[in-house]
Amino acid sequence: MMLWRNSFPSLFVFIPALAHLSSTLAFPSYGSLAGLSQREVHELAASLPAVLPPPPPGPLTSNGTKLVNDRSHPWKPLRKGDIRGPCPGLNTLASHGYLPRDGVASPSQIITAVQEGFNMESGLARFVTYGAHLVDGNLVTDLLSIGGKTKKTGKDAPPPAIIGGLNTHRVFEGDSSMTRGDDFFGDNHSFNQTLFDQFVEYSNRFGGGSYNITVAAELRHRRIQESIATNPEFDFTSPRFFTAFAESTFPYAFFVDGRISNRTTAALDMTNATLFFRDSKFPRDFWRPPAPTGAIGIIEIFSAYPIAPGRNVGAVNTYTPDPTSADFGNFCLLYTNFVNNTVKSLYPDPKGVLRRNLILNLRYFYGGIAGGGCEEIFPYGQI
Repeated sequence: MMLWRNSFPSLFVFIPALAHLSSTLAFPSYGSLAGLSQREVHELAASLPAVLPPPPPGPLTSNGTKLVNDRSHPWKPLRKGDIRGPCPGLNTLASHGYLPRDGVASPSQIITAVQEGFNMESGLARFVTYGAHLVDGNLVTDLLSIGGKTKKTGKDAPPPAIIGGLNTHRVFEGDSSMTRGDDFFGDNHSFNQTLFDQFVEYSNRFGGGSYNITVAAELRHRRIQESIATNPEFDFTSPRFFTAFAESTFPYAFFVDGRISNRTTAALDMTNATLFFRDSKFPRDFWRPPAPTGAIGIIEIFSAYPIAPGRNVGAVNTYTPDPTSADFGNFCLLYTNFVNNTVKSLYPDPKGVLRRNLILNLRYFYGGIAGGGCEEIFPYGQI
């Protein structure tokens, strides 16, 4: 009896510790630490396998038009647990095995995949990938989920409740998407058939049945106006201001067969659009563009219906410009605001491996625009 009595204090210490260990082990290797408390960040970072992030891959060594939907990269249906998210391009690359099919990858794997599959220009690939990773990825394990954030509930939910994915709102994912709903309405990463029907409608009305730069300008304007009129929390400031216009270029820049060499006049037919947006599948006999490609026509799309960065202020139809947001007249402000405001607010005082990996990832992020005249900044120092 004395043995059991003396054991009770130890048991009361052991049981909570065991529960905490279980919840820590349940935290996925791709779970973002962004925005957590210092205690949560410290405990989770100590429990995860630390990876030294390698330098990003450079431009393709074998450039030019190339068959992408080949025998080495067959489309396969989703398995239980596979992750897909708001980007149809990344979804397609994962479903064909250019990315790990479970939807979890390192930044280097993503940069390699978007170059191999779509011939995305190397600097753009680095800038958008490391930008997403800094916000949505796990900087300790060097892994990023291409899917949306998943909220864990119930007694088995690990702390914290939100697990990372390529879906932090108002950063790279954002309002007025072409085929995904606004975050305010509850699902901002699943394919939205109603919005895709509008994509088809506008392609028929303004593009003769295909999506081109003219359709892109009209549909971008329509989606912005819809969000202003229906979403009281609509936010169209940097960086979403830039990514919204960039994503409007991607269907004709990257989803049109590469044997059509002029990307400014390229047009995506609705059969192939359905394959990419709904099915995460390359068209049969699909070839990538012949040269490294970026957001072709982004300024033309913006200029068709110019709008200042801004947001609704608590109610629909209250769109108010934000003079502190970067716009197309001050691209470097996008970089400095993202680093000093977005990243710094998510990681105000990192330590150890997390600080080291933040410094390295910010260096790789800046490398995507190193020739653009923006001054590099070091919020966490240098190593």
